[in-house]
Amino acid sequence: MSSSDLEAKHGYTTNEAQLMKEVTNVSEFKEHHVHGTVDPNRVEAEVTFKAYMMCAFASFGGIFYGYDSGYISGVMGMEYFIDTFDKSQRGKPKSEKDLPSSQKSLITSILSAGTFFGALMAGDLADWYGRRLTIIAGCVIFCIGDALQIASSGVPLLVVGRLISGFGVGFVSATIVLYMSEIAPRKVRGALVSGYQFCITIGLLIAACVNYGTQNLKTSASYRIPIGLQLIWAFILAAGLFFLPESPRYFVKKANIEKAREVLVRLRDQPVGSEQVEDELAEIVANNEIESKLIPQGSYLKTWTACFSGSIKHGSSNLRRTLLGIGLQMMQQMTGVNFIFYFGTTFFQQLGTIKNPFLISLITTLVNVCSTPVSFWTVERFGRRPILIWGAVGMAICEFVAAIIGTVKADDDNAMKAVISFICIYIFFFASTWGPCAWVTVGEVFPLPIRARGVALSTASNWFWNCIITVITPYMVGTDQGNLGAKVFFVWGSTCTGCIIFAYFLVPETKGLTLEQVDRLLEETHPRNSSKWRPNTTYAQEVGLVDDLKTGVDHRA
Repeated sequence: MSSSDLEAKHGYTTNEAQLMKEVTNVSEFKEHHVHGTVDPNRVEAEVTFKAYMMCAFASFGGIFYGYDSGYISGVMGMEYFIDTFDKSQRGKPKSEKDLPSSQKSLITSILSAGTFFGALMAGDLADWYGRRLTIIAGCVIFCIGDALQIASSGVPLLVVGRLISGFGVGFVSATIVLYMSEIAPRKVRGALVSGYQFCITIGLLIAACVNYGTQNLKTSASYRIPIGLQLIWAFILAAGLFFLPESPRYFVKKANIEKAREVLVRLRDQPVGSEQVEDELAEIVANNEIESKLIPQGSYLKTWTACFSGSIKHGSSNLRRTLLGIGLQMMQQMTGVNFIFYFGTTFFQQLGTIKNPFLISLITTLVNVCSTPVSFWTVERFGRRPILIWGAVGMAICEFVAAIIGTVKADDDNAMKAVISFICIYIFFFASTWGPCAWVTVGEVFPLPIRARGVALSTASNWFWNCIITVITPYMVGTDQGNLGAKVFFVWGSTCTGCIIFAYFLVPETKGLTLEQVDRLLEETHPRNSSKWRPNTTYAQEVGLVDDLKTGVDHRA
């Protein structure tokens, strides 16, 4: 990389020769016997089934996230809940009972507000105290908020509880993707992180089932059972993480090489002294050394502003990566799918032609669950970029068709069945593409020095736009407000068209690469040609951490 390239990429001038002299001063790593390989195909150890299971458990955090997002839709449609939290509804016929749009907006969106700030805080905590401890802390904070929700019988305490729980969910949702991306092997990283989205859908399904079972109870158990069950998921996740190792990349960032080696041996289920583990460790160390020299170091504020350094014209700049992560999560929310999962029950009630809105909500959630595993195969077979593009195409078509049918024949029962069918197909496209793949890509595109904060900013974007949608949607479709009905799908169809454009021009193909190789891809090519790129060197070779026995030359001299 030339000095002019470095200037363009990072937004400041430097002398390349001096830079590489600093980077290749690896005496401290020699002391730890760190040595790598010149073969870019050998920069990651083979992984056993036991190691896969360790990586996969982290995806359980998705149930925690999904259930919390899903239970509120059904609870707000329960007769006892409506009577308890809005006493003005008492005495009305069951078919006419409904919370005001303002209350729905506040109750639903306050969680997203909490998660937005929680996700931002998680970026610091994950770098200071580790990925694992940050997730466990999130579980504890969530339980405090959930206890307040269980105790509530009025809107104020419920809102406070959901706000506090939101901070916990923010910790978990931002850090779990970071943690999984850093510990998962490259060949199945996409599938394993997709497993996180699959667990989100399972959480949504469990919430829908619980709501369906408690909807007709005439006591506070109707809403307290759905709320209280969340404690189980938080406990399982926190307890399990006590037995999982920390990310080796966290220890490399902290310059604790011996601990990174120890964790990597455990994660890859390899013997101590494994050559494969040593090659992978050397690549992580070398990449971190180079990126740490290129990224401005300094005060706490600079650690955040580093995420926005460089030129927007260059795909490898930190600014471009951050905007990519933020944009991906924004677009995921703009698909409109959470409109169905947050407000589906009450929306189907408002259509007037759906006899059992709780059952329809359960069906849409079941479609979500059954469709997500498709991504386990497609994300590794076809890659991230193609399924994002074609997934957005499928969603846009379904939403426009649903909008047209629902608008032209709004009072026709058969037409509404067709609308429900296209909504289910739309959910299939989301669940098998944008649902998991946005998370997968966000976990891959940031260099180690800013990865925790980059993923935090991206996740915060997810929750920010989630909050915006939950605030405005009740006013768009509420019978006491905009009353758009099925016409709301014209809005989501238009935003999905934007997703197509975004994915085509900005999303690179990262399938089959280590996180360190993704850095090199972004430096050497652009999104539309990224699927053809292949690595031809290693970071360990560039900084002089290559074992002379493997090359015949002592690059460390």
